[in-house]
Amino acid sequence: MQVTSDITATYRGPGRVMKRLLEMGQREDRALAFLMAFCVIMFFAQLPRLSREAHLTGQDLNMMLGGTLLAWIFIAPLLLYALAGLTHLIAKAIGGQGSWYGARLALFWSLLASTPLLLLHGLVAGFMGPGLELQIVGVLWLVVFGWFWISSLRQVERPAS
Repeated sequence: MQVTSDITATYRGPGRVMKRLLEMGQREDRALAFLMAFCVIMFFAQLPRLSREAHLTGQDLNMMLGGTLLAWIFIAPLLLYALAGLTHLIAKAIGGQGSWYGARLALFWSLLASTPLLLLHGLVAGFMGPGLELQIVGVLWLVVFGWFWISSLRQVERPAS
């Protein structure tokens, strides 16, 4: 299936999509592509907010963009790999039967599938600025991402049958 179709399907049933992704076989390049796509989209989602902040404060937009690019494209992937490993260790400690790859795929896919809400968050931050609306969209993203990630982890860490 196309990635966009899988993202839409994830909003209807994240466990089913994760099961289908796992059945495609262990492909580290696929997991890395999901992670990097998320990081690139996250960088672009920050652009409206950064532009607004630079305009209002008089800061140099290019410097802000450079820092954000460094953070999301180079540093965040390393931290997200570490987070996936940590969640796998925690799942193992409570009886999980999954693999390291499965934990990475669950996190990376959940992040990528939640990007439509992150793009909305970026637009709200850029056009409306801080306020209740931004907090609502942020909490909505957090809830949806948590639902995707927990559902995916449950699928990944369940005993093989």
